[in-house]
Amino acid sequence: MIRDRIARSPHQQITFADFMALALYQPTYGYYTRDASQLGMGGDFATAAHMGPDFAELLAEQFVEMWQHLGQPTPFQIVEIGAGQGLLADSILAYLQRQYPNCFAAVHYILIETSGALRTAQQAHLARWQSQSADISWCTLGELNPDSITGCLFSNELVDALPVHRVVLTESGLQEQYVALSESAEQPWTLTLGPLSTPQLPHYFEQAEILLTQPAYPLNYTTEANLAALDWLAQVAQKLHRGYVLTIDYGYTAERYYSPQRSQGTLQCYYQHAHHNDPLINIGQQDITAHVNFTALEHHGQHCGLATLGSAPQELFLMALGLSDRLQQLAQLPGSDPQTIRYALRRREALHQLINPLGLGKFTVLVQGKGLTTAEQRSLKGLTMPVGM
Repeated sequence: MIRDRIARSPHQQITFADFMALALYQPTYGYYTRDASQLGMGGDFATAAHMGPDFAELLAEQFVEMWQHLGQPTPFQIVEIGAGQGLLADSILAYLQRQYPNCFAAVHYILIETSGALRTAQQAHLARWQSQSADISWCTLGELNPDSITGCLFSNELVDALPVHRVVLTESGLQEQYVALSESAEQPWTLTLGPLSTPQLPHYFEQAEILLTQPAYPLNYTTEANLAALDWLAQVAQKLHRGYVLTIDYGYTAERYYSPQRSQGTLQCYYQHAHHNDPLINIGQQDITAHVNFTALEHHGQHCGLATLGSAPQELFLMALGLSDRLQQLAQLPGSDPQTIRYALRRREALHQLINPLGLGKFTVLVQGKGLTTAEQRSLKGLTMPVGM
């Protein structure tokens, strides 16, 4: 399919963004669409959702506060975009039902999923909620009506997997990276350079006040521009009537992202829990990601009517929502039998992984809002600095 697309394209090449979109999302053979087994401890990578229920339960604490700030509306829509295998949804609903039944009764949980394989996995995992007639549904982002959501649209490790354009600084200025067919039997693909495919690319860097042609940037400086993330955020903003957008992912501010020292960009591939930087192998069988430019999300969000309410490292966000209390409770568990000790050690290890400053803890949590009164924009618990930090 990729070969055919290249053969039919002008100049017999496609942008790296088009290649990445096919490799990840082609409906039959794309990495995220062919099956759900690539996710989790036994797959190519694990997310916070695979570390146990704590991450979801702490997120639920934040959703409850959002519901309260909005005046406890019914329905309160929690929209999870890119819901993986449905692990977060299951744990969030269970926690709300157990700890906050009034909020649970108001929740309409919507899973946004384009992958048929993942939607099937989610529906199987969440079958018990459907059998209990919980208010839960599936759709694509495009199927949501504009201005229809009162609540929170959230994503966890979604934006990093959106297709990115790659650009390279050459002696003749900024050029774009394309994928073309190679004459080599061993490697059927090759990366080539050509003119920028869209005027949106220079505008993307101008918006972030990044001038890649400055002397500080070396020749062959290579980096990414995530135009798809801006389109995605515009769609999300359009769907939101009143409430919040919560984005969790790994990334940097524009200044750090486009540091002259980061001369090869941030593109990474994940295959069987190992990472490398060759996107032209294992096509359809490996994840391809790039770090998120959070400055671009903030600036474009404001353009789309989303106010930036704050951001925090995941480590501090989760600590503020009660992760430290959970660690203390584990330390005070009664009993010294082997089963209790194993449980405490396993939970403690999972909690520490969520806040590890060299891993998940350094992820960024960005919260944006729309249609909020001044009172509703008041600081959320997850964005407040924990005591003692």
